[in-house]
Amino acid sequence: MLSFLKRLVTWWNGQTLGTQLMTWRRGERVGEDEAGNVFYQTRDGVRRWVIFNGEAEASRVSPDWHGWLHHTWDEPPSERPLPRKAWEKPHLPNLTGTAQAYAPAGSIRRRDPEERRDYEAWSPE
Repeated sequence: MLSFLKRLVTWWNGQTLGTQLMTWRRGERVGEDEAGNVFYQTRDGVRRWVIFNGEAEASRVSPDWHGWLHHTWDEPPSERPLPRKAWEKPHLPNLTGTAQAYAPAGSIRRRDPEERRDYEAWSPE
């Protein structure tokens, strides 16, 4: 019962009841990405949306699918994937606020902070 109420009133725990009804009535599944997010469009192709696998965070959508969602190209990456260059890194979501977030050398968030060499503390005379 609690999970039903959560889904009814929150959007960050997956799809809401309204989105689920819209997907069931008018949605056509187009594909799925590596993260398990599922992409849909209306039968006429006018509206496109994503049902996130887990937390609804826009940075979890890869650039290929982002372009399809915003009508940059017509064919989804499941049918026609974009060519990859050898120097491109795999897509990562925004890691700010997580343990994997970037911490520079002098940051107090590091387990073993290094001594900063680019800063000299001021001391009054």
